[in-house]
Order: sequence, then C-alpha cells, then structure tokens
Amino acid sequence: MRVPAPSPFLRWFARPPILAAALLVMLIAATAFLGFQNWRERQAANDRLDHSSQLLDTLGRLRTIVADLEAERRGYLVTLDPAYLKAYGVSDDSVRREAQALQAMVTDDPLQSLRAAHLTLTLSATLRETDEMVKTARESGLAALAMIRSMDEIRSQIDQMVDHERFLLVEREARAETLERRKTWVVVAAVLIVAVLAASALALALLEARRRRKATDENLQLQSDIEERNRKIRRLLDSNIIGIIIWDLDGRILDANDAFLDMMGYDRADIASGALRWRALTPPEWRDSDARALAELKLTGTASPFEKEYWHKDGRRIPVMVGGAMFEESGNQGVGFALDLTERKRAQAEARESERRYRDALMELTHANRVTTMGQLTASIAHEINQPIAATVTNAEAALRWLARRPPELDEVRQTLDRIARDGKRAGDVIGRIRTLIKKATPRKEDLEINDAILEVVDLTRGEVVKNGISMQTELAEGLPLVQADRVQLQQVVLNLIINAVEAMSGMAEGSRELSISTGKDALNGVLVSVRDSGPGLEPKDAERLFEAFYTTKPEGMGMGLAICRSIIEAHGGRMWATANEPRGAAFQFTLSEEGSVR
Repeated sequence: MRVPAPSPFLRWFARPPILAAALLVMLIAATAFLGFQNWRERQAANDRLDHSSQLLDTLGRLRTIVADLEAERRGYLVTLDPAYLKAYGVSDDSVRREAQALQAMVTDDPLQSLRAAHLTLTLSATLRETDEMVKTARESGLAALAMIRSMDEIRSQIDQMVDHERFLLVEREARAETLERRKTWVVVAAVLIVAVLAASALALALLEARRRRKATDENLQLQSDIEERNRKIRRLLDSNIIGIIIWDLDGRILDANDAFLDMMGYDRADIASGALRWRALTPPEWRDSDARALAELKLTGTASPFEKEYWHKDGRRIPVMVGGAMFEESGNQGVGFALDLTERKRAQAEARESERRYRDALMELTHANRVTTMGQLTASIAHEINQPIAATVTNAEAALRWLARRPPELDEVRQTLDRIARDGKRAGDVIGRIRTLIKKATPRKEDLEINDAILEVVDLTRGEVVKNGISMQTELAEGLPLVQADRVQLQQVVLNLIINAVEAMSGMAEGSRELSISTGKDALNGVLVSVRDSGPGLEPKDAERLFEAFYTTKPEGMGMGLAICRSIIEAHGGRMWATANEPRGAAFQFTLSEEGSVR
C-alpha cells in the first residue's frame, strides 16, 4: 500500500539546521523577554529609590524649616526682641508648601500618608498657636516653653517618617542590587546559551552539509541505478524472451517488444496508430479475469500470473499466461508480461492423447490377460457348467416319470421343476460371470462389497483347485467397509493370484497343498486382502521384481500378470506387495481405501 509523502513544508521544517535556528530564535525571544522584565523591575526599583531620596529631602527641608521657625519664635518669646521675627507669614508658607508636597509624595503608602496628614494638621495647629503666643504673650515666659513642646512633637513625627522611609530605602536598595545581579546573570546566561546554540548550529550545519553531500551522492547513485535499470529493462524488452508490453488503465498499449508483436501478428505501425488495445485483444469470456487482475493491480501494484487467451490478428486464439505490475511514478501505467502457451497446450494435448492410448492399450492387455486366464480354467468352467446341465437333464427325466404315473404325482413334479429352475439359474450365473470377465468394457466405479466379489471368483476356480488336490480355505471378515472400485478388475486380480498359487503348488511332489484367502481391515480403516499358499515360496531377490513387466519365474510365463495386477490396485489408490509365507510358501497382499479411485 502506498504511503502519502510528507508535504514540502514539513520536509523543509524537519531539517536540523531549521530546527536549531527556530530554537535559537525562541531562546533569544525568551531571553529578550526576561531582560525586558528585568529592565522594567530595575526601572521601577530606581524610581522607588529616587522617590525615597526625594521624600527624605522633603522631610529634611521640612525639619530645617521647622527648626528655623522654632528658633525664630523661641528667640522672640524669650527676649521679646522684634529682631528675631521675619516678615510675617514667610516661614508659615514654606512649612505649608513642604507639608503639601510631603502629602503628595506619600499617597501610595497608606501609613506614610496617614502620618503626613497628621503632621500637616499638627503643623497647622502649632503655627496658629505660636501666632497667638507671639501676639499675646509678651510678658509670659511660660508660652515659649509650651511652643517648644509642640515643636518636639512635630520633630518626633518627622523622625518617624524619616526612619520608616530609610527602612524602605534599605529594602529598595537591596532589591536594586538583587536586580542588578540578576541582570548580570541573565546576560551571562544569554551569552552562554547563544554561544552553545551557535556551536550547536554550526555543528548541525556541518552535519546538514554532510547529509546534503551524502544525499547528493545517493541521488547520483540512484540516478545511475535508474539508468542502469532502464537499460536492463530495455535489454529485457529487446531480448524477446517473452512478450512485454507497456500499457495504461485506459486500455491502450503504449509500447511492446517484438516477441509480443510476433506472437499476436501485429507490427509497430499498429501501436503508433493507437489501434492496439489490450481490452480489444481479450475474448469476452476472459474479461472478468482481466477485471479481477486490474482490481488487484490497483490495490497491491502487482497482478499474479494467470492463464487467458488473446485474439490473434488473423482471428485465431492464442493461449497465454499473463502478469503485470504498476509503475509507481505514474499510477496509471504499468508493464505486462505475456508467455505464449501454444506449444505447451499442444504438448499437453499430445500427452493426454498419449495417456489415452496407453490406457486403451492397458485395457486391451488387461482384457487379454483375463481371457488367457479364463482359457486356463476351461476344463474347470466346463465342469462347473456341466454339473447344473446334467442335473437339469436328470431332473427333467424324473419329472416325466412322475407325470407318467396314474394319477400323476404333481407334488413331486413341482419339486423336480424347482430343482430344474435352480440348476438353470446356477448355470446362468456361471456363464454370466464368465461373460463379465471376458467382455471388454471400460472401468466402472461402484460401491463394492469385497467379500462377495472374492466368493464369485472362488466359485469359478473351485474345480481347478480341487483338480490339483489343493485345500482352499476362506477367512472373510464381516463388517468391512464398502470400497469404490471396478468389480471386474478386482476379480481379475484375485483370479490371477489364485491361478498363480495353484500353478506354484501343482508341481509339488510332497507336502500339503493349502490355499488361504482372507480379508480384514488395515491400519487406515481400509480393506486388506491376502492370498497365501504352501508352495515352494519366493526368493528374496524376486520379491519386488515379480511386479516388473515381462519378469517371470515360470518357464512358460510372459511376466505380465502381476504387473497388471499391481497397476490395477494402484489405479484404485491401493498398494500391493509380496512376502514369504510361514512356515513355507508365498503371500500376496493388497489394500484398498474406503474411497478408492478408478482413473
């Protein structure tokens, strides 16, 4: 799945130098802000220091004026000498002006403002009292002492304000010193930060320069790789190993190599004219496959190879295997690959025909083997047929005698006719089984009860077995699963194994002749069939070669019977093998699965 690329702005902003510059600007802005804040605080502290100095100067002037006024009034009251008095009201006005100025300067300090107001009232009252004393107390020395006490109270209030303001001045000077030190640290920190960031920016710039050089080298290498890839693609196109086309989603074929054009019967003039379109080359029944491949291309960028057909220019169909991939750059164009499967399809058809001929030949050979085997049983089969025929003749003669009596013995006649019908059915069954085994027919799969098929073969071979003095026993397990098989072919296998056992034991001069046929379940819940004899047995070197075509241990054998038997069992999905029987003889076994297949 394609991942969307980041925007050019994000790619630009993600570069380390840009980030470093942005961080430097932010730190400079923060330092400037802190410096401005520090400057404002220092400016406010200096203003407060100036205010305190002005306030102390005002209090000092006021104290001086009060002292001058006190000395003036006291000298006059003590000596009653008019020389001590200045022009009336001049000292009073100075005191009032300074008191008003003092009130204006302490409006921001509630305590000092309260003291200044109280001092102003006290001064006003004291000035009025002293004026009255000057007018009325020429003969009294006690008035001078009263005025002195009033002036002491005023000086005390002034001293309180001075002490308070000096205390504030000490604090403000300490604050100013702290701000000055902070200014120094801020400047030092700013210088250090700027130096570190400048060094970092320089290092990042060097890294960015290296990265750009590396990116440039990589781009040059990438460009070289792309050119090399294009040359390889062009060589692939020109090599004409398979058909290659360049197409777009609108159905146009933009370019094609000679292999594709030769495969389809077109030339480059058809491409140049725009008449060659991959949609038009596709027969209608294959367009759904094209739609699925196109959806896969849009989703994943590639289409898995699949088989389809193209129209040749002359109208015939060309079987091909196609695949493709989208170009990431355009998103609308891609490359397609087409492999001509004409020769492959022809080879497959020839292989199927060869296999059909092989199966026909094998069926003919199998049929010939059955006929040959049945030919070996001619005497036994004649005996099996003669018995019911002779019994039928005898019973017919008996029925005539019973009818000739007066009165006729009808019950005896009926019983005799029943025996005639039974013997006729018996003879018909023998002939039917023989006809089935001899008849040439294609294999037919059916649900088969293996025990019934074996018993029919046992009935056919019983005469041959008895004629050769062989004791035949059957141990057929009950409850075996049905197998999907061809009855005639399986009976041919069992028939071949019984005849082989009879022939192996017929030449024995001494020892018992025993033949055992058994069935049971194998480990995979299939059917296991065993045919064991007490003949001369097998040589270890012959155990596996017995099933090879044209290999035989018989003087007059062809070596095809067991090979045909194994091919039949394997065609049914089973397995066949031979082992030594204990204490002597040979054992041939085969298995069949519950769902055997006839090919």
